[in-house]
Amino acid sequence: MTQGIRLHFKKINHNWLTANFIWLLCVCIASKGIGQITENKIPLEQVITKLQSRFQSQFTYADDTIADIIVAPPPQNMPLDDVLKYLEQQTNLVFYKLANNFISINKKETSIRICGILKDRKTRQPLVGATIQSKKNAITTDKTGAFSLQVNTTTATILIGHLGYKTQYRLANSFKAGECFVILMEAKTEMLEEVIISNYITKGIGKSADGSFEINYDNFGILPGLIETDILQTIQAFPGVQSADETVSNINIRGGTHDQNLILWDGIRMYQSGHFFGLISAINPLTTQNAKLIKNGTSPEYTDGISGTIITNTDTQVNKQLQTSAGVNMINADAFVDVPLGRSSVQVTARKSISDLVKTPTYAAYFDRISQDSEIEDQRELTSDIQFDFYDLNLRWNYAISDKDKFRLNFLGMSNELIFTENATINNTRQSRQSSLVQSSIAGGVWYQRIWNSKLRSVIQVYNTDYKLRSVNSNLQQQQRFLQENKVSETGIKLKGYFDMTNNVTLLNGYQLIETGVSNLNDVDLPVFREKRDRVILTHSLFSQLHYTWQKSTVINAGLRYNYNEKFNSHTIEPRFTLHQKIGTDFNVEVLAEFKHQNTSQIINFQNDFLGIENRRWILANEDDIPVIRGRQFSAGIQYNRSGWLINAEGYLKKVEGITARSQGFQNQYEFRRAIGDYNVAGLDVLLNKRSKNLSSWISYSFVDNRYTFLELEDQEFPNNVEIAHALTLGASYSFDAIKVSAGVNWNSGLPTTRPDGMNAVVDNRVNFETANSNRLDPYFRVDLSATYNFKISDVVAAHTGLSIWNLTNHQNSINANYRNQTNTIPREEIEYALGFTPNATFRVSF
Repeated sequence: MTQGIRLHFKKINHNWLTANFIWLLCVCIASKGIGQITENKIPLEQVITKLQSRFQSQFTYADDTIADIIVAPPPQNMPLDDVLKYLEQQTNLVFYKLANNFISINKKETSIRICGILKDRKTRQPLVGATIQSKKNAITTDKTGAFSLQVNTTTATILIGHLGYKTQYRLANSFKAGECFVILMEAKTEMLEEVIISNYITKGIGKSADGSFEINYDNFGILPGLIETDILQTIQAFPGVQSADETVSNINIRGGTHDQNLILWDGIRMYQSGHFFGLISAINPLTTQNAKLIKNGTSPEYTDGISGTIITNTDTQVNKQLQTSAGVNMINADAFVDVPLGRSSVQVTARKSISDLVKTPTYAAYFDRISQDSEIEDQRELTSDIQFDFYDLNLRWNYAISDKDKFRLNFLGMSNELIFTENATINNTRQSRQSSLVQSSIAGGVWYQRIWNSKLRSVIQVYNTDYKLRSVNSNLQQQQRFLQENKVSETGIKLKGYFDMTNNVTLLNGYQLIETGVSNLNDVDLPVFREKRDRVILTHSLFSQLHYTWQKSTVINAGLRYNYNEKFNSHTIEPRFTLHQKIGTDFNVEVLAEFKHQNTSQIINFQNDFLGIENRRWILANEDDIPVIRGRQFSAGIQYNRSGWLINAEGYLKKVEGITARSQGFQNQYEFRRAIGDYNVAGLDVLLNKRSKNLSSWISYSFVDNRYTFLELEDQEFPNNVEIAHALTLGASYSFDAIKVSAGVNWNSGLPTTRPDGMNAVVDNRVNFETANSNRLDPYFRVDLSATYNFKISDVVAAHTGLSIWNLTNHQNSINANYRNQTNTIPREEIEYALGFTPNATFRVSF
């Protein structure tokens, strides 16, 4: 028994010695191998590449996580788990095995790790280059759509975004530990216009299938005489759009007056369009991301604007990075900031004139232009201490409430102010009185969009806009103070929904309520006289439009708008239609038609109203002497687009009824007549454009036959005051890297005018005029130049500078002529001239 035990012990002891010998031998061999490997270290990135091929796995990491790390390659026969432990010992990194053979690499921190794979919801294809961002870190997805990101806390908000897809916001704790699950991204369902012609005239301008013009200022070229993205100046480069007096507050679209244009800023109606009383746009260029010009075929969701619709929009996306800029030109200084706030961003923009600091040559030219034929000019020898100022402030807040809900808040405030003092000696006493003119607007609105599913989207918007024009005319010689006010207050509500019935058919339906109130005040202190009129109109509207697309060759928009006016108990139905048909590969044909109406218009009671500077006042239609204005328009056009050549020709017929003589600004025998009439326009717009990589050149021509019909006047039919029968424009723009240069020539046949009868110029102490608008002013001619240059001041500071010259040849262009009786035999001629040689320069820095 004892011997058996002894033999068994020896056997165990022998086995123990053998096992320990083998273990020691393996350790020595491994140590020797590791020692040899350590002597040949290589970058970790190269090791990972080999391991991915060896184990058929995918490693995800941030570039800076493994940067500058070198390791000794693990042994070839080492299992994957041991390899990861081996690398962790050498690198102080953490290697996580995830689902689907993914392995994430992270630094050893207290933060947590999230992982995912982005794919398109419909195609299930991986999304490469998508951005995944936390408060401090960001990464983009690789070629498989995968990402791995370190975040500080489980409550951190993660932004997931990709161009063309809806942005998603998730909490870090919504990601499962150790699982790299698939995240499906949904394409944006926002309706986009079908752009059929790109770089129309210059870069950033496109022509859409519905006949409108899209302007993208994020990718804009340059136009002659312009160094800033002023929308109301930009659209004057299009055929059929002119300004009779060279201002942005008197834009004539196909022969209409400026009050017949609907101007929207993020869906809010604007009743004030100009600063410096019309010489620059009141819409700050820094806030405008894109804009649209519609001359015909307007969507039924819009009302008013029987001559044209101008739509400007700010950025609709939540900004992810802080953006700031500041700039100055020879008229104003401005500043811009866009601040990201998690799932929202706030944009604030301010602009102010610099005339209180320095009077530049540009300011002098502008001031001389607006003061022509005004109280300032009439009383120039008595006037002193002239002060002029303007400013605007814009605020926009975008908030992505969820993947399906977006919210926007807008606010805008602007003002023009002119103050001057009249000095005179009356009864041996030196006296002074102050006159002033203030034009201001305050507007605000909220906008909310809900995406219910892949087929249905709804939008609701509520806005209010208030406009005021106020002047105090203190006449020392007559010892009189004349106060005038014109106010407009409008509140609007619009609810609309888009429903994708099929891949080719989208239905738009909606309801709109608009309440517009207009107040006019005239107050004289000597003799005492006070007149105030207030009117309000409430309109309910329903609208519907069917949008049909077939293989991108046929696009049809057909719609109706129904309006009920509570004031007049009236009902109107307005059809709208656009057809775009592609023929072959190079030709497009379009047909556009619309019926529209508007309840508001501007009139001039007297030319010296509001100091004679901004003498037009807004009024509302009534059932007496100011009818609702109604317009009908039809147009047809053809485009040829091939190898950089574009030829576009469009003819149109337009009839507008219900205009008043006071809204046309007559300064002849009909200046004080009250009559109701209409005008008819037949026109042709032609554009020839040659585009290459860096150069775009164009020539455009417009012909217009625009005639009034006033049955109550002696001259029942005669040319429209804004009829520019022939207009010709030549231009070219060149862009190379950061430099942009443009030059252009503008010529037209001159505006109609009415001259005194040469044989009997004055009859009964009044000017005896010839037939209305039977003559024309001298032809108009202007040459413009502009150039801009972008450069870097540092890695984080960019700069933009530009120079423009308006009317390079200093040609004296007459834009108006009127005649007043002075000597009972020869009338006094007063001619207004457009801007002469006017330089401007700008400098801007962006961070």
